[in-house]
Amino acid sequence: MAQSLPLTSVFATPSVPSQTKIAAIIQNIGTLALLLLALPINAIIVFLSLLAFRPVKTKAANPKNILISGGKMTKALQLARSFHAAGHRVVLLETHKYWLTGHRFSQAVDKFYTVPAPQENPQAYTQALVDIIKQENIDIYIPVTSPVGSYYDSLAKPALSPHCEVLHFDAEITQMLDDKFAFAEKGRSLGLSVPKSFKITSAEQVLNFDFSGESHPYILKSIPYDSVRRLDLTKLPCPTPEATAAFVNSLPISPETPWIMQEFIPGKEFCTHSTVRDGELRLHCCCESSAFQVNYENVENPQIIDWVKHFVQELKLTGQISFDFIQTEDGKIYAIECNPRTHSAITTFYNHPLVAQAYLDTEPLATTLQPLKTSKPTYWTYHEAWRVTGIRSFTQLRKWLQNIWRGTDAIYQPHDPLPFLMVHHWQIPLLLLKNLSHLKGWTRIDFNIGKLVEPNGD
Repeated sequence: MAQSLPLTSVFATPSVPSQTKIAAIIQNIGTLALLLLALPINAIIVFLSLLAFRPVKTKAANPKNILISGGKMTKALQLARSFHAAGHRVVLLETHKYWLTGHRFSQAVDKFYTVPAPQENPQAYTQALVDIIKQENIDIYIPVTSPVGSYYDSLAKPALSPHCEVLHFDAEITQMLDDKFAFAEKGRSLGLSVPKSFKITSAEQVLNFDFSGESHPYILKSIPYDSVRRLDLTKLPCPTPEATAAFVNSLPISPETPWIMQEFIPGKEFCTHSTVRDGELRLHCCCESSAFQVNYENVENPQIIDWVKHFVQELKLTGQISFDFIQTEDGKIYAIECNPRTHSAITTFYNHPLVAQAYLDTEPLATTLQPLKTSKPTYWTYHEAWRVTGIRSFTQLRKWLQNIWRGTDAIYQPHDPLPFLMVHHWQIPLLLLKNLSHLKGWTRIDFNIGKLVEPNGD
């Protein structure tokens, strides 16, 4: 995988598990103070935008009522804006914990609802969706889920489908795609390139593995989503057997929490987002990637799009799907992971007028929709502010300035500026205040996803 500056977001701090209550207080109060300092600047920008730009209104020939989940995340905001720009009505929802999302203030959002967390009460979650769909006369439900939430939307799909279309995979497909080992085996069975992979249910499997005949090292990844350890790319074997044993034994590997040991293939990493209907690749983007992704710029990679087309056609998929790829120096690509949900790379479609058509039209499209040539790279201003702290040379500073000049903030839009203000100075501060009240720390702030990343978090 490509190496990158550890973009641990604005105001990140060291290891959370070892932090004391005093450290958590300092962390939260310090971050709140810094956000307060930035408030006047952002308030002025938003106020001037509201004065200078009128909201964009469009009428669709056949307007639909669209329900979009994941309201705290930028990708949900981007979809809401795309459907609104095409003349459709958007209803946004989130779990009760994120009632404070700044995206509910977007002019693209007609109504906002909160629902129970699906992992805590799946039945109540499903019933809440049914109630909203009936009340708002929803035509299509487009889940924008967290890694935990994808499966629960699949479980809810049979109860929702009699009332509206659900653009999401069935439960067995979601399980297979979300399981890193099962996905690799499926890709291999279709004749597609994937790294060597082994399902690990005990530390002994790794410690007894013979690495001597392998051409590449291996890495361990939790099959169930782990918001903190997912960024750990420790290569196996470690320099000594003792170090290998210490590392492997520190991980919560068990039959109930399986891991995948996957060949680490050096090369350039890419991430993709695809929207598919009946196996047709209708919307697709591909971006260079890194372990913690906060910048997206579409690149054309024929091998990757061919791989994705083959995979979705063979399985006749309908929904939203994203992949991670490695491309070696000789040009060969390997799919290393799949996520059966919307990818934040969809922000590269911020200025494309046909996104809603790609999602809604049931007839095949003439060609796969990709970001416009005029699409600027997307970034998150507060992540970029943190990146500045890692600059150590004029060359790095010049590159950073070029990225800012070439790109555009993924949340801020002149015609819809309120989310930019409310995410940074309402949503995140309220989450910080909640953690402060519970004397809890965090590992980083993810402004893209709109949450504080915490051990065992969502």
